[in-house]
Parts: sequence; C-alpha cells; structure tokens
Amino acid sequence: MKIRTSFPYETTRQDVRIPLSDGTRLYARVWRPRTGEPVPALLEYLPHRLTDWTAPRDWQRHPWYAGHGYASVRVDVRGHGNSEGMPGDEYSPVELRDGVEVIEWLAAQPWCSGRVGMFGISWGGCNALQIAALAPEPLEAVVTVCSSDDRYDNDVHYMGGSVLAVDMHAWAATMLASVSRPPDPLYVGDAWRDMWLWRLEAVEPLIHIWLSHQTRDSYWQHGSVCEDYGAIKAAVLAVGGWHDPYRDTVLRLVERLRHLPDDRVRALIGPWSHQYPDRGLPPGPAIGFLQETLRWWDRHLKGITAPDSASGTGGVPEEPKLRCWISDSHPPATVYEELAGRWVGEPSWPSPNVGFVSYGLGDAASQGAAQPPAQIRAPAPVLVRSPMHTGLDAGRFCPLGNDADLPPDQREEDGKSVCFDFGVERETWILGRPRVRLRLTSRAPRGQVVARLCDVAPDGASTLVTRGALNLSARRGRDKAVEWTPGTTEDLDFELNGIGHAFPPGHRIRLAVSSAYWPWIWPQPGSEAGFLLDPAGSTLELPVRAGTGEAIGTIDMISATGAIGAIGATGAIGAITFSEPEQAEPLGVVIPLTLNEQRPERLVVRDVAKGEWRLEVDALPHSRLRSSGGTRAYPDGLELTEDAVDTYTVNESDPLSARTRSDRSIRLHRPELPWDVRIDTRSEIACDATSFITSDEVVCREGDEVVFHRTWERRIPRTAG
Repeated sequence: MKIRTSFPYETTRQDVRIPLSDGTRLYARVWRPRTGEPVPALLEYLPHRLTDWTAPRDWQRHPWYAGHGYASVRVDVRGHGNSEGMPGDEYSPVELRDGVEVIEWLAAQPWCSGRVGMFGISWGGCNALQIAALAPEPLEAVVTVCSSDDRYDNDVHYMGGSVLAVDMHAWAATMLASVSRPPDPLYVGDAWRDMWLWRLEAVEPLIHIWLSHQTRDSYWQHGSVCEDYGAIKAAVLAVGGWHDPYRDTVLRLVERLRHLPDDRVRALIGPWSHQYPDRGLPPGPAIGFLQETLRWWDRHLKGITAPDSASGTGGVPEEPKLRCWISDSHPPATVYEELAGRWVGEPSWPSPNVGFVSYGLGDAASQGAAQPPAQIRAPAPVLVRSPMHTGLDAGRFCPLGNDADLPPDQREEDGKSVCFDFGVERETWILGRPRVRLRLTSRAPRGQVVARLCDVAPDGASTLVTRGALNLSARRGRDKAVEWTPGTTEDLDFELNGIGHAFPPGHRIRLAVSSAYWPWIWPQPGSEAGFLLDPAGSTLELPVRAGTGEAIGTIDMISATGAIGAIGATGAIGAITFSEPEQAEPLGVVIPLTLNEQRPERLVVRDVAKGEWRLEVDALPHSRLRSSGGTRAYPDGLELTEDAVDTYTVNESDPLSARTRSDRSIRLHRPELPWDVRIDTRSEIACDATSFITSDEVVCREGDEVVFHRTWERRIPRTAG
C-alpha cells in the first residue's frame, strides 16, 4: 500500500449542513481542491455516521479525490449521525428523494462545475444505483461497489425465496443499535440530547417490516433497479468480489445496461470480500482502485479521454467491458491473504468465451461422500435428508476480511449432503453462474434445497467454490408461495452464485445437495422429512470459459454425457494489469492494547445429549479492529467502544428449534466535554410452525442514568418463510 502525501492540488476540508426543501439539514463533510475553477463533485451518501463509524475509511479516499481535482462529499442520511430528521427504513422513498436534493444542491454550488458523480460500497453503492435510476440531471456517472440491483433476492434479507437467518437477523440488529446512537455534541452542540430522544421515540426494528414481506412484492420492488434498468442514464462502473454476496449484481448490470453507450458501462470483479478493492484486506490481491475510479471520473465528469503523462491520470481506454479474476484451485481455509489466479477480460456479458457444459447427475462418479468413486449407472432416486445443523461450516454471509470469515473444509458438510462427483481430465475454468436442474419428490408441503459446488483435491479436501438455494414454495416465482403436494414429483432449476475458478486435472468437481443450511437458511416446518432426488432427471450446468490465458482459442467442450459442441473466443485481449494500491494519509485512529482475552471469531458448541448446536459469532462490523473489545480513540477526542455477538441455535432434528440472538453494546465517550453515553440492544427471533416470534430491546444511558428503555414483541405469520 502506498500512502500518498502529495497531490496535484492542495485541499481543504469543511463540515456543512445541506438544507432540504422540508427544512431538514443533512450533515456533510466536504473535501475540495484549492483552485479558482469550479470542479465536479463526488458524493458518498449513507447512514453510517461520517464522524465515527466510517471516518477511517472516508479518510482513505475523499482527500485523495480532492487532491486530484474533485470536490468529494460524504453525507449522512437523515436521522443518522449528525443529520437532522427522523430515521426510516433502508432505501425509503424519503431517503432517495433527499439524495436527489443533495445532488442538485451540490451542482448549484459556486465551487462545483454542475457535474456530479456518486460512489459507495454496500448501502452507499445501493444508493448510488437507486438514485441513478431516478435520473437527476446533474448525476452523470456512478461507481457502485458490492451493491444490489434486487433488494429481495440479492441482499441481506432472502436467498432463493428463503429467509436469510444469518444476515437478515444480524443486520437488523446492527441497524437497531446504530440508529439508537446519539448525535455528537462536538458537531451539533447542546441540541444533541433533544435530537437523540426525539429519534429514539421513532425507532422501530427493521426486522418487523422485512419479515412481513416474505415474497417479492411491491415492497421489495421499490429500490430494485432490476425492475427497470432502462431508467439509469448515468455511466456505471460496477465492482464486486467473488467472496461478496452481491457479486451477481455486477454480472447483471453489465448484461442489462445495454441501452447505455458502450463506453458508459464497465464491470470489475476481483477475489475480494465485502470491501473496497484497495484496502488490502483478505483475500487479495488488492489493486489501485482509486486510480481506476479516477480514470472513470475523468472521462465522464471532465471529458478527459487521453492519459495525462504529468499526473498519471486519464480517461477510460478501450478496455474489456468486464474484467474479472479467475482463482486457481486452493486448499480450504477460513482466510487467504492472497489467492493465486489471473485476470481475464470479456468483451460483453454473456461472453462469447463462455458456454455451458452439462453434467448428468446420473453419470456422476459417486453418490454420498462416503462411497468410493466407482462408476454408477442409472441410479434410483436418493433420499436427501440433512440434519438441521448442516451449514455451520458455511462461513460468514458477508465476509469482511476477518480470519474466520470463509468456509473451512467442506467434508463435514458433504457428509450431511448427497454428493455427485465428476473427474477433471484437463484444467477447466468456470466463469459465471452455475445452475442446477433437479427432479425432486418432496415429502412435505414446505422445504428448501441447497446446492454447493466444491473443488475436491486428491487427498479428499473439499473447498467450497460457490452455492445456491431455493425455497421450494418459490419454485414458480419469487413473487408467490406455492406449497408442494407431498409425494408428487416436479422438475425445478435455480442458479448458484457467480464465480471464477479453475479446476485442475486430477481434482473432482462435486455437487453437494442438502435439505438444510443453517444458519444461512431458516428451516421450514416439516423440512426434516427431506426429499427424494432423481439423478436420472437432474443435471449440473457449468459456465466453462475457453482458453488458458490472455490469447484465447476455440476448444471443444465435452460434458459428462457427451460432446456439446465448441465454444469460440473472440477478440484476444492483452494482459490486464492494475496500479499499486494507494490511499491518502490515514485518519490516525488509535486502537489501545489491553490484556483482555479475545473471544473466538466463530465458535461451534455441541450439546451431545440434547442434539443441540450453537454457533457464536464475533459480529463487530470493523474487520481486524476487534482488539480491546473494539475500542478506538479518534484524533478529535472521541473514544468509541463496541461489542457485538450473534448466536444461532438449532436442534439437529427439529426445524422449529431454530432461534437467533444478537447482543450489541456501544459506548461513546468524550472526556473533555464531558460526554458519556451507552447503548445496549438485544434482538431475538424464534419460530413455531405458523409464526416468527421476534423480541427486541433497546436501553440507552447517559452516564449512569437510563434515558430510554423500550422492548418490542411481535408474532409475524410464516407466509412463505
């Protein structure tokens, strides 16, 4: 990592309050170059508290952009951080409308050229896409990182129509704790307490509304740009990582934004987790991402199309529409500092270099992980009946670069699934979204099917490559819940998450099918009965990429059931390279060292007598900042301490035993004021056959005084989940 200390422009920083038409003022921090000429503005807009939560990350990039001739602006959503107003649901119409007003305000400032770009990761990236779909006139380009085009099926709420127990619950708990934090008196003055208490009276756990919409109805359609990609007029650079749950959005955007001129859509997918690609957090390699985005801004906000030899900047050259990483085969591990592999470029998506290869499950080399790899022909239907704790080795849903984020060896999971193995005779690259077509006979009206694709080494080690899931009631569309008539047989198909991976000769491609995946997928009542899978009527289809390097030739593809023709590659592409990562000087947050014992990031506890399994997760949102209980001391005098634990419990034979709990504790302390507040929250979900039962509690203290205490209890019908 190169820390940049000198730039083409000197810069200034100023905190301002942006007025909205209803009188609300949003808190903003503006970094600007010292120049007499107006410059384009770049906006990052999200609720995550710019004066503390995202401040270290903001310092890495906003001053950097300012030093290269842009006004870079970070704004807190209303009702969050030091912004006025009341908090609401994520991506609410009010939030998006406010964002449009902010863009128009920026464009009207005397220091702005009238041209605005918008960028962000996760929530900020989603806001960039959703506001681009509203097409405010000054917004000409966006960079959206680790974001979602489909709020229902590619976010933290549902997966394949099933409730995402692992992240819907944890994220709702995180946001409940976040929105309960007060404004900072250093920045808002004595009004902070009244603003805090006013906000707290409006707080409502988001889990209530998310669980109340269990199919893809109008609630989820709002803000999902997949409803109308044509509404987006701004140039879009979409970025993701193969270890990020939002990565499929990148592939869909580069495919569906065909109404935009060719040079106004680019996509980039690396080996990364849910992080900006320049931060150097596992897995790497990191890239010079700020330089990549600067070229994007230069072209679309300044009209620079030729490189500037003096500054090293310039517009976007004639490069592949999609640049992505294909990882080499690697042994299973919960963290990789860097993955071996290579960059490839695709002229379009779907790519002419990629074709689907079909593997018939009836021709698989093995069924059931414990069986020898003897050839099995025309097998009878097999019972898939996984214990409820299948999935404990799934890893974190949204990896952040922590040491225990990624899935460990999958052999235990494979042993609780039905497995189909296919030998690899020559190196096989896959790029895109694998899919499965399965013939199932369900034994219950409700259930779920989970498919995992693994790379099995000669020594038996099983590395998870990608996975997908389908709620059986969503088999006819995510917008409806259709129960299965027990004993009947149907064919269904679904996609797995996108991936770039190289299977080497001598390895096996394994498809593992299970009927449970806790705590990712909330188990359905009756799902303990499992289902019958007919291998003779089922296939695995892999998106196989032709070529073994930058110069791509035409090769024949052979499936497990015979030849399927040839895949021709077009337009040989030169080597894809990136600059060294660089950032502005860090903020200077200090993490005190203590003698406190650090708890495990992920701990699995088994009660053998009860058949109960418990997963405990250290849930602090800041990667690798867990020491001393998450305490951080900021240069402005703030001391912030956080603690967060998520617990997932299930009995191995009872889907109705599933329950979750999240505990959050936050302390904000300014000794010089003095100011000392603490927020403690508890969130729980349990279930029976007909309902989810949620319980939430918030306790807020100023010093030793409890200033707010509220609990919520809800029973929400299980309409599809």
